[in-house]
Order: sequence, then C-alpha cells, then structure tokens
Amino acid sequence: MSEWEARLAQLRRLADSLLPRLADLTEQICLIPAPTYHEAERARWVARALEERGLAVEVDDLPNVYARRPGSGRGATLMLAAHTDTVFPPGTPITVERSDGVLTGPGIGDNSLGVAGLLVLVDLLEAAGITTPGDVLLVANVGEEGLGNLRGIKAAVDRFEPELGGVIAVEGHNLGRVTHIAVGSKRIRVTVTGPGGHSWGAFGEPSAIHELAGIVQEISMIPVPLQPKTTYNVGLIEGGVSVNTIAPHASAVIDMRSTDPDRLAWLAQEVTRIVERRRTDRVSTEIEVLGERPAGSVPPSSPLVRLTVEVLEQLGFQPELNASSTDANIPIARGIPAVCVGLSHGVRAHRTDEQIEIAPAAVGLVQLALIAERFVGEAQGTGGVDGERPSQ
Repeated sequence: MSEWEARLAQLRRLADSLLPRLADLTEQICLIPAPTYHEAERARWVARALEERGLAVEVDDLPNVYARRPGSGRGATLMLAAHTDTVFPPGTPITVERSDGVLTGPGIGDNSLGVAGLLVLVDLLEAAGITTPGDVLLVANVGEEGLGNLRGIKAAVDRFEPELGGVIAVEGHNLGRVTHIAVGSKRIRVTVTGPGGHSWGAFGEPSAIHELAGIVQEISMIPVPLQPKTTYNVGLIEGGVSVNTIAPHASAVIDMRSTDPDRLAWLAQEVTRIVERRRTDRVSTEIEVLGERPAGSVPPSSPLVRLTVEVLEQLGFQPELNASSTDANIPIARGIPAVCVGLSHGVRAHRTDEQIEIAPAAVGLVQLALIAERFVGEAQGTGGVDGERPSQ
C-alpha cells in the first residue's frame, strides 16, 4: 500500500467512525424549524455546536454564523458555506425517521446534512491532524432558498472578500457533482389593476384577469435559446373577487433564469416590454422585483475546479460538472473561484418526506477534508487562485 493509499484509508476510517455523530447532528438540526427569514433558532444552535469545538464564533444580525479554523498562513482563506434555511413555511410538522441507514424528514438533506457536515468536518480535521495552508472559514448562512435572495452568502462574501481565495457551497445532496456554473435568476410580480364591475351590467370593461392572461400568453411566445439555457415560468397567479365580478386586480409571479447574464437581462427586458404594452388609461400594470441571483461561471481549468475534480476522482467518482442556482452564485459573480459540492445521495428534496443516505457522507466528508488540506489559492486582489480569475 502506497503512502497515499494509507493516508486515504486512514481518513476513510476516521470519517466512518464519525458517521453516528453526523447522523445525530443532522437529525437535531432538522428538528429545529428554519423557514427562510426564520433561521434564528437554528443559527443559535449551530453557534453553540461550533463553540463546543473550541472555535471562536460570531453571529451577525441576519443571522449568519461564522467560525474560523486557523491555518498555517501559507495560503488564502477557504470559505465553506452551508445554508441553514429550508423551503417549508412556519408551522410545518417536522419529524425525522431512521431506517436502514436512511434519514427521512423535511429538509433533512437540504440542508440539515450540509450544516451538520461543517461541524463534523472540524472533528475530522482535528482527528486526522490536518493543518490547512490557509484559514478555513465555516459559515452557516441564511437565505439560500426561495425569496431569501442569497442574502446570507452576500453578507458573508461582502465581509470577507479581500481574504478569500475560494468558496465552497456545501449541500447534503449530489455527492460527485461539481457545480461551477451559476444559473442566474430574476423573479418578479406583475400586478394588473382595472376598473372592475358587474360581469353583466359592466360587460365590456377591461378585466385585470383577462389582461394578465394576455401578458402570460405573450410571455409564453418569447423565443429563448437552448444554449445558453434560458427559461421562464409563471409559477403563481392570484386575483379576482367572484365569478360574476369583472376582476379589478390580478397578479402573477414569474421566474426567469439563464446561465448567461446578458441573456437573463435580455429576457427580463422582453417581459418588461410585454407588461408595459398592456398599460392603458383604463388598466395599470406594475412590476415588483422579488429577487435576483447573478449568473456566471468558473472555467473547468480553474485550480479550484481542477482540485475538486481530482479529489473526487481519487475517491472513485467520475465527477459531473454542472450548472445550478446555489450559494456559489454570489462569489462566482464577484470573480471569486467557487463551486458547490454535495455530501451524500438522497431523493425527494423540497418534500416533507425527503430522504438522505448516511453512509456515503463519509466519502463526502473526506472530499471536503482533502480539498481544504490542499487548497492554497491567493486572496482577492492578487489574481485569484494561482493567478487565474474565473470568467463571468
């Protein structure tokens, strides 16, 4: 057995021994409700858990949780970020079931396992005696889901950008995947207002619902490119008073996405033109921006992407390079090398019966430990990792 094989076997054994702790922490985190904009209780719990590991911890007013594990000073800071919020509204019943190495519960993989992974990574680094080249900055951040608008990772990057050499967003699902392309999005609410009236007596007056339907129909005819992939979706429609009332108001929530920032801007402009064309002296139309996520990419040749791929290959994976909307969007759009990786395998994300496997997470933890151990990078302002900046 080579020295490298012995080293890897040691890390695997240590990670395997930590799996019961990881499962317990994942369950405890999941049982703390954390809808987007309601993450405070979970943040306090995570802060205590990090303090118990001997780290200096700060909690800001969002609340993001920050903890730093010092390195040797030979490299730039590597941020590892896992979001604390879930997609489920306040009051959602939460239970966690364990069966045959699988945990089931709302948000168990997305992202209770990711947050627990940060805690157990500290344990693994300590047990393996790993001193990283640069500091490892652990961030449990708010606002990744839905209309959280990535506000947590934005605040984290704003605060630490000058020292960052790279960022890794940690998710519970999709072990073996390397997300290096940020899918940008713009989410808007279109509101149409008209005079209303009785469906018989005022027949002929403009209906807000009819006008909104026309807007939606026009949007559905926008020719969008397959590459770079660009999409739109009308996900919510509300309005009207009764079946025999000409609707005085109606609204739609629209999601627009692209991997290319210019295409995303073009699509948003096309939708705006359609909405404005429907505006008359009898009908008003308004657009409210609900959320924006920037698009961008880190090239596969980037040292951080190469390192992540190399580690996964050494762990027996054929890594999948892909595009998604994650916390990595923010550093990628800022020109900071960043990827999103997963810790394990699971199914039914964003459902109350979501499932995640525990055993593969041992490899997921080793993945993070090896990346942290090898990452040198350079702080921002000095050319990015090894002098190479990602494209935007």
